[in-house]
Amino acid sequence: MAGKTDKKEAPPDKVTLYDKLITSIPEIERKGDTVPYTSLNGNMFSYLHHDGTLALRLSEKDREDFIKKHKAGLMQAYGIVQKEYVAVPEKVLADTKEMKKYLKLSFEYVKTLKAKPSKKVAKKK
Repeated sequence: MAGKTDKKEAPPDKVTLYDKLITSIPEIERKGDTVPYTSLNGNMFSYLHHDGTLALRLSEKDREDFIKKHKAGLMQAYGIVQKEYVAVPEKVLADTKEMKKYLKLSFEYVKTLKAKPSKKVAKKK
């Protein structure tokens, strides 16, 4: 039986694809160890689920276009449908050139969102 300290990690081959995608856009920084993700101003805009599925946050129009073009759906994780995130099909994740344009769209979309306050706690002296 898995304990609370057991952490599920995405398959290494998917992490490699995700990292390749992120490094294709120098302004974007990958964060997270067990759950790799990207965020800006406290708003996450992509993450790699432990099952290897890439979740990408897109505007409504871009989301609809992506779902139609790639026969994809909304991301379902942690018991909920994540309404702003598409679940990227495996073959599309492997196509860095195709995914780069969607990651850029996601990055541009997250720039329009209100910044979330930082949760970091200042260290006491």
